[in-house]
Amino acid sequence: MRDFQIGIITKAQGIRGEFRVLPTTDDPARFELLVGEEVRVGDVACKVKSARLQKNIVVLSLDGVNDRNAAEKLIGAEIFIGAEKALPLDADEYYIRDLVGLRAEDENSCEIGILSQVLHTGANDVYVIKPPDGDSFMLPAIKDVVQKVSVRDGKIVLRLPDGARELRTYGQ
Repeated sequence: MRDFQIGIITKAQGIRGEFRVLPTTDDPARFELLVGEEVRVGDVACKVKSARLQKNIVVLSLDGVNDRNAAEKLIGAEIFIGAEKALPLDADEYYIRDLVGLRAEDENSCEIGILSQVLHTGANDVYVIKPPDGDSFMLPAIKDVVQKVSVRDGKIVLRLPDGARELRTYGQ
C-alpha cells in the first residue's frame, strides 16, 4: 500500500528549526500522535520531535532540523506517513487517494467517466468526473448522488442529477 500525504511544509517558524505545515489530512490533530514516530519528508525519513496546532496550521519540528536555515530548505516538501499509521475509517468513509481513478458509472451500469479529483468545499466534498469524450463536470459527494463505492471493484455508482453534465469545470 502507498504512503499517505498528510501535509506540506509552507514556511519556517522561529529560529529553532520549526516549520509550519499545511495539513492535507481531515484531522490535523493526528500530527500530535506522531511525536516520536518516523515520517517521510520528501524522500528522507525523519523522526517527529514535536507537533502543535495553531488554528488551521501545524507547527512541527523534526530531529536533525535545528535552525531556521535547515527549516527553510524544507519549504514545499510533502510529509508522508506509512499506510500502517493511517487513522481508521468509519463505515462509508474512504481515503481520497483510493477514490481518485475509480470508474464512474450510473445506476444502469453505463460508463460516465473517471473520478479525477475530489474538491473540499466546506459543506461537502465535490467529485470531478472526467468523461471519456468531453469536459469534466462536478457532482456533490452526497448520499442522493453517491449510490455505491467499491474500491475493490474500482468503481463508483452515481445518480446524476438533472443537468449535471452541463455543470462543466474550467481549466481541467
